[in-house]
Amino acid sequence: MREGELDAREEALAAVAREAGELAGQLFSKPVDVKLKGKQDFITAADGEVERLIIERLKARFPADAFLGEEGGAEGTGDAVWVIDPIDGTANFAHRIPHFCVSIAFMSAGTLALGAISAPVYGELYRARAGHGAFLNDCAMHVAEIADMRQAIVELGWSARRSVRTYTSLVERVLDAGAIFMRAGSGALGLAYVAAGRTHGYCELHINSWDTLAGLLMVREAGGWTNDFLARDGLHGGNAVLACAPGLREALVAATGVGQADGQLERRVS
Repeated sequence: MREGELDAREEALAAVAREAGELAGQLFSKPVDVKLKGKQDFITAADGEVERLIIERLKARFPADAFLGEEGGAEGTGDAVWVIDPIDGTANFAHRIPHFCVSIAFMSAGTLALGAISAPVYGELYRARAGHGAFLNDCAMHVAEIADMRQAIVELGWSARRSVRTYTSLVERVLDAGAIFMRAGSGALGLAYVAAGRTHGYCELHINSWDTLAGLLMVREAGGWTNDFLARDGLHGGNAVLACAPGLREALVAATGVGQADGQLERRVS
């Protein structure tokens, strides 16, 4: 894709992420109609409303582009693909907890090119472009300079696709390695927090692409390391994810088992 075409999509992405975040924030302040898709897998009317807005706005600007959304599934084909999670952290949203966000990524010819995450209640817009850095409200983000697991905060996301024992074993191994752990309920924000240097790692043993791609790009552009999430059709089927400050890579790969088979670092050091 030519630079001018990517420039146009970067500009549109920032505007649409802001608008979608504002809508999600407005809907958060109203009564919520909540349904269950599965065990601890919530959906609200807000998810569909926000996703429709995002697709309508982007399709008006780029009608030939394809879309992959959490609620709407795949639409269109081609090398230009928008990957959308209208509300990441839906369980938080449904329970009136403000830790949720809108996450949008753009892929060009199989390469992750753009990402934006809007956390409306916090007034935060995260964004990144491959090769151009990562930003939080126009301030450059950098992962933490840390190499000691005894000082690390690592977020461990939970997935119903893995057993409880598998998750508790992961927690145990990370604690044994010296870190403390947290779980806040939004994979996209968990990755954004690593990029911003607020936390030092994020791991989940199965997560979908719409939850992760924007945040993964931010971590890389902020100088962090991530596993090869898109391996083995991670785009459509999901995968395990690990993202962290580079100084913790070896310890976290050993503790989590994620990224051991990666043949190439997916990292950019600023």
